[in-house]
Amino acid sequence: MAFRFEDLQVWQRAMDLDDEIDRLTKNFPKEELFILTSQIKRAADSVVLNIAEGSTGQTKAVFKVFLGYSLRSAIEVVSCLFIAKRRNYILEENFEKLYHDYEALVKMITALRNSI
Repeated sequence: MAFRFEDLQVWQRAMDLDDEIDRLTKNFPKEELFILTSQIKRAADSVVLNIAEGSTGQTKAVFKVFLGYSLRSAIEVVSCLFIAKRRNYILEENFEKLYHDYEALVKMITALRNSI
């Protein structure tokens, strides 16, 4: 693999969840396209992008900062999921699955950040 981040399990998992968020938002109402749909997709993308950006050619201290950005973006995704659930855009079982998946991802990011 050409880039360091491609080997990171946390980046791979974040990519998988990013795909799941993309599929999920295809069912959101059209009036949410530039609001909640955009927000949750940008946050999910940000998790992936910050892991990649921080891991490549950066110092350990800078990588930790970018992992912090990833953590905050993951929390933003979870908050958006709560909003989507409240507005009845997603089913409870979809919410629960993604909630637990992001909880696990946050633990992975935190563990990586603490290991640096």
